[in-house]
Amino acid sequence: MARVIVTGAGGQLGTDLVQGFTARGHEVMGFTRQTVDLTDGPGLGEAIRASNPDIVINAAAYTAVDKAETDPRTAWQVNAFAPGFIAQACEHVGARLVQVSTDYVFNGLQGRPWTEWDNTDPQSVYGASKLAGERQAAQYCSRTYIVRTSWVLGEHGNNFAKTMLRLGRSLDELSVVDDQLGSPTFTVDLVDRIANILETEHYGTWHASNSGSCTWYELARQIFTLADITVDLAPTTTAAFNALAPRPANSVLANMMADYLGLPAMPAWEDSLEVLLGRITMEMAA
Repeated sequence: MARVIVTGAGGQLGTDLVQGFTARGHEVMGFTRQTVDLTDGPGLGEAIRASNPDIVINAAAYTAVDKAETDPRTAWQVNAFAPGFIAQACEHVGARLVQVSTDYVFNGLQGRPWTEWDNTDPQSVYGASKLAGERQAAQYCSRTYIVRTSWVLGEHGNNFAKTMLRLGRSLDELSVVDDQLGSPTFTVDLVDRIANILETEHYGTWHASNSGSCTWYELARQIFTLADITVDLAPTTTAAFNALAPRPANSVLANMMADYLGLPAMPAWEDSLEVLLGRITMEMAA
């Protein structure tokens, strides 16, 4: 049994991390924004040292991609500087660190899936701050796993699947972006993969996303099909939304490290979506 700290424990990934690692028999402490101030680096580091964990999983992040463009200070504090303080505390107590990161560290322009060894080139404040967080974590903690993921969907918190279910039931027609390609990743599968990674001593960068890929439009269409929702769904372009922050056109991650080390492939996104929708629709109906 290990003593595990999960930061961002109130979020959709953090909630499942706490539940998943508790179910595995670990002693889990959840740090939420109500209990720990991520913009207070020294205080955050002291809280970790005082807890003396064996493992810290940093699932906390400033994920408001467009808002980060107008509030870069907070985005950098949470996404870049906090991981540095967390990593220093981990090194001090001898803990291992899992730094959860994102596909946004890439520019999204190449025509194949991104490997762990491809050059990074973030195009937004969010992406740049998350990349800086990766570097801070690796610099200050010698036993750091950087786990990049994409298009995260879970039972807890707000996400694309819940938004589509709500809109599909309230609107007659809907437009969804069809020129961004990615791999939906489901929190329960990501928890399993992080647990698998922690069984290795291969510190460094890992990609962790569900198998297969789709556009947001294709994902929405599958959601409506599985939920038996009839809506006039039309494809549209990223440019039509005129968002502040650029979005990667290709976010598909190749889980090359896991493949090379013989870890099983993560489930197909279509299969995990069906499981997730079963849970979400029961929750929304309650």
